[in-house]
Amino acid sequence: MSVDELGRLFASLPGKPRVVVSGNVAVPWPAVRALDENKDTYTIHALNAPPGIPDREGVTAETCFVGAGMRRHHDLSYVPSRLSLVPVLLKRRIPPDVVLIHCAPPRDGQLSLGIEVNVLPAAIEGCRMRSGRVVAVINDQMPYTYGDAQVPVEAVDVAIEVSEPLPAHDPLTPDADSQAIGALVADRVSDGSTLQMGIGGVPDATLNALTGRRGLRIWTEMFSDGVLQLDRVGALDPHHPLTASFLFGSRELYDWLDGNHRVRMMRTEHTNDPGLIAQQRKMTSVNTALEVDLFGQANASRINARIYSGFGGQTDFIVGALHSAGGQSFIALRSWHPRADVSTVVPLVDEPVTSFQQTAIVTEHGVAELWGYDQQAQCRHIIRDAAHPQVREELWEEARHLGLA
Repeated sequence: MSVDELGRLFASLPGKPRVVVSGNVAVPWPAVRALDENKDTYTIHALNAPPGIPDREGVTAETCFVGAGMRRHHDLSYVPSRLSLVPVLLKRRIPPDVVLIHCAPPRDGQLSLGIEVNVLPAAIEGCRMRSGRVVAVINDQMPYTYGDAQVPVEAVDVAIEVSEPLPAHDPLTPDADSQAIGALVADRVSDGSTLQMGIGGVPDATLNALTGRRGLRIWTEMFSDGVLQLDRVGALDPHHPLTASFLFGSRELYDWLDGNHRVRMMRTEHTNDPGLIAQQRKMTSVNTALEVDLFGQANASRINARIYSGFGGQTDFIVGALHSAGGQSFIALRSWHPRADVSTVVPLVDEPVTSFQQTAIVTEHGVAELWGYDQQAQCRHIIRDAAHPQVREELWEEARHLGLA
């Protein structure tokens, strides 16, 4: 149908419908605009939504992982959940009335969710269970991917066709701190390891330092151009699929992805299942945080009690990695926050804890070993090997008050 016809469909929806949309960098903006222009009140649900989400009276922004597009929304409804359990919520607790998906054109009767699979298969199933509407924005510039990305044409009620480039991000050269952290993490990664890491300076630097390894595997929520580089130099296991749930990167990455059967884009309850993660060979999980404390607890979710992001998949992968044979899990972060001008290593986090019990905490100053040590030794390692030298004396004083020294 046309965009105008889609707008009339949205206008006919009763009450205040819950509308789940593709998130991250795959938001189907033409359909979102048609929704907002024709429906006074609705709830829009998206994971890690980018800027552009409508913010006005009548619109509730609902999410389990807050992105920049919802962080300051006037009516934010944050639903805390580990990412692996969000599909359960979308089927049982907060099922959608409408799902807006961003797809590649069909091949052999199957559309493709392209770079964003994530929780969308569960949302589609939850929507169809209550006789809701599934709307596809079919974009000939969306890469065609396989696995759970494929959606039968008959699962879609209506569609509009567009031809719009996807948001892209060319890899940047990591700064000196990121390179130092990446090198320390890479030193702990052996041939044949399975990797989980996201986008940013530290993951990019880590992947750059792994080009000499062989037989690496990918099992992750998302990846970017660093994985493409590993593939070029022959560092990846050629006989094992690359498993992810969503992607973001350069145009070159999207071109490489299109029709690539080696990449399996899987639903979140598959990629983030701790039991499946634990089955991966030498699973190595690399995550980051806003701050860590002397007990090894990490806050990656809140700033001044205000939700900044969410649990995401951090807990899923930490638990899964530590149960993997030869697995390990790292929290990697700078020891000093450049914008806030404060130490990221604190005596005790005063925000809700996102995760704990990692293998080690890594900063540009070193690797603080945690797993297998008592709490006094963990504290000693964090101060000596991870904290910025400027705050170590103060941290030792606080450690004594906490009974850790």
